[in-house]
Amino acid sequence: MSGKPAQKKASRGPDLKARPAEQPFQYPLEREFVEPDWKRLPGYRDVSREDWESALWQRRHSVKNLKEFKAVFQDLFPEDLHQSIERDMQERATMSMLMPPQMLNTMNEKNLWGDPVRRYMMPAFDERNPDWPSHPHSTRDSLHEAEMWAVEGLTHRYPTKVLAEMLPTCPQYCGHCTRMDLVGNNVPQVQKHRFETAQQDRYTTMLDYLRKTPSVRDVVVSGGDVANLPIAVLEAFVSSLMDIPHIKDIRLATKGLMGIPQHFLQDEVLKGFERLARKAIERGVDLALHTHINHANQVTPLVAKAARKLLDMGFRDVRNQGVLLRGVNTTSKDLLDLCFTLLDHGNIMPYYFYQCDMIPNAEHWRLAVHEAQQLQHDIMGFLPGFATARIVCDVPFVGKRWVNQLREYDREKGITYWTKNYRTGIEHDDAEALTRLYPYYDPIYTLPEAGQDWWRKNAAQAATASAS
Repeated sequence: MSGKPAQKKASRGPDLKARPAEQPFQYPLEREFVEPDWKRLPGYRDVSREDWESALWQRRHSVKNLKEFKAVFQDLFPEDLHQSIERDMQERATMSMLMPPQMLNTMNEKNLWGDPVRRYMMPAFDERNPDWPSHPHSTRDSLHEAEMWAVEGLTHRYPTKVLAEMLPTCPQYCGHCTRMDLVGNNVPQVQKHRFETAQQDRYTTMLDYLRKTPSVRDVVVSGGDVANLPIAVLEAFVSSLMDIPHIKDIRLATKGLMGIPQHFLQDEVLKGFERLARKAIERGVDLALHTHINHANQVTPLVAKAARKLLDMGFRDVRNQGVLLRGVNTTSKDLLDLCFTLLDHGNIMPYYFYQCDMIPNAEHWRLAVHEAQQLQHDIMGFLPGFATARIVCDVPFVGKRWVNQLREYDREKGITYWTKNYRTGIEHDDAEALTRLYPYYDPIYTLPEAGQDWWRKNAAQAATASAS
């Protein structure tokens, strides 16, 4: 024996130090995942389960005005809120009222003033920013989609992707709708634009354009909302897309999956989607559905059931694209609660949260870019990477950019500057398209006093420039 002391083997235990720590967000989720009891609402006390789960009943009983809303909530609808919404509809609202009972049932009837779903579906005048209801640079078609129509209703904004606006209606109308210029009924503030070409002729010209444009591989089929298209019409159009060899991705866009999941649980609709899923697999096409859910309360077992049906039949994904709306979902707790509810219960993948677009009368919802950056920071590390929603700013003439991708930021005036790496369909002869800095604007009320004062002095000039 050498007489040397034995070497002690290195050990990774038992003196372990890592333990569950107190976190800003606590998991698992505390809220029970159940369908809210619609019978708690005075107007639905006598509604049977058979009726509630009927898409036809939901559509026939959708709320289209304040009188019908009052009939649902009755004495639970505060009179001051009634008056504020009524004034808003006359002086500020860019969308008419339309909500299926399914959506109303996700509201907190005991606090309608504070309810997040009511806040963005039925905005009240007293919630709008009194000094800056609109940004001087806000526009009806804030993303200039119509300017980029290759044919009527087909926006060719990205090199390999197009947006097919199939129709101008939805099962529900959101107060912050980015297509308020085209979608829905006329309101006192907005006379809507209308498609000039007959529907079937538009579809034919869209398909003709895509057949002769091999650079396009990805089609978003939207509107409006595809839940308002008869399934036979939707199936025929999407099936024709699959017959185009260079189309590899098709995404169906519908808030209706949340607003009226009963539609997606109808036998006829399921059979049509199943045929499309089967054909997509045969043709090597990725078929997905994108929905729009802004608050965890809107994810219910009926929504999850509809999403699961699509996944089981072969849809690649059901993904969520929410919008950041102040007073609705703009804390890290709000976002994480929604993302985990989507992921754990809803069979829906968190995907994007958009900055609210710069449409008229939307300032009270919008966040400054630095606020969105902070939210992205604060939700990192909780969710799996593949399910961590990206927070994006849809910059006019640029497109989606992660909120940290800006080039310059004037925090005093609230102006961010962005670059891009491709030309839109209207910039084929623009030599400076890829070197220009493109501006985007924070809400003025979020700026320091010096910045607000600058906008007070320059607002008229900015609005004139924007209109031109």
